[in-house]
Amino acid sequence: MSYKILKKRQLTPEVFLLEIEAPLIPLNYQPGQFVILRVDEEGERIPLTVFSADKSKGSICIVFQVAGKTTKALSLMNEGAEIADLAGPLGRPSEIPEGKNIILIGGGVGIAEIVPLAVRAKQANNITIIAGFRNRNMVILENTMKEITKSVFISTDDGSYGYKGFNTDILKQQLVKNKIDVIYSCGPVPMMEKISQIARRAKVKCFVSLNAIMLDGTGMCGSCRVMVGGKVKLCCIDGPDFDAEQVDFEDLKNRQRRFLEQEKISLREFNKRMGL
Repeated sequence: MSYKILKKRQLTPEVFLLEIEAPLIPLNYQPGQFVILRVDEEGERIPLTVFSADKSKGSICIVFQVAGKTTKALSLMNEGAEIADLAGPLGRPSEIPEGKNIILIGGGVGIAEIVPLAVRAKQANNITIIAGFRNRNMVILENTMKEITKSVFISTDDGSYGYKGFNTDILKQQLVKNKIDVIYSCGPVPMMEKISQIARRAKVKCFVSLNAIMLDGTGMCGSCRVMVGGKVKLCCIDGPDFDAEQVDFEDLKNRQRRFLEQEKISLREFNKRMGL
């Protein structure tokens, strides 16, 4: 079985949205879950969060940033093309409380993981979304976020749009101004570590969605293991959401750097082969 690309949108120079025909996945999908795909029969397996799922159309949407060979290859595919493999939904759904004041904070393409959680959370909570980007040209999904809640704050590192500074600066301000019960975060590991530290000092419960390197997505390979509360956990079956205060971020950062050189070589060879 192959999976046809129904729609393709380029959100920024390096971020893309694809709608993919996958009739079975929407039947059981819940916010926080992900899929694993292979572009072709010789491709590697990569995990991508499900941005949205439509039961009536039998399709899902994914949002991804070009970072290596596979995401580059995926970005070059057009509507009508078929993806070889797509498995999901995988992972544990996000646990969403009710009657709480919730901040959902993300950075860069991590916003795509925050949005489906915000859609579900707004049904029974007061929510605020904080989104951080490097500059104006990298801002994504702004209108979508504002359709979910009026309480949306956008920051850019260089001040070219919204608040000048980091999304963590806005988080600190909100924690002073308002009573916040829970924080959910997704994005670069250093950002999530910083958010965890801020939440700990403010004595606010914080959950982070970890993006550890993953292969099979079913708990067999152990590649996505992380240390949480001094114990080994697997992102694919125990996560991806974890209590931020319990996460060993140093271990996570070290594991994320394991294949950086090989990834650079693979992307370089792919670009050379494609004449890019």
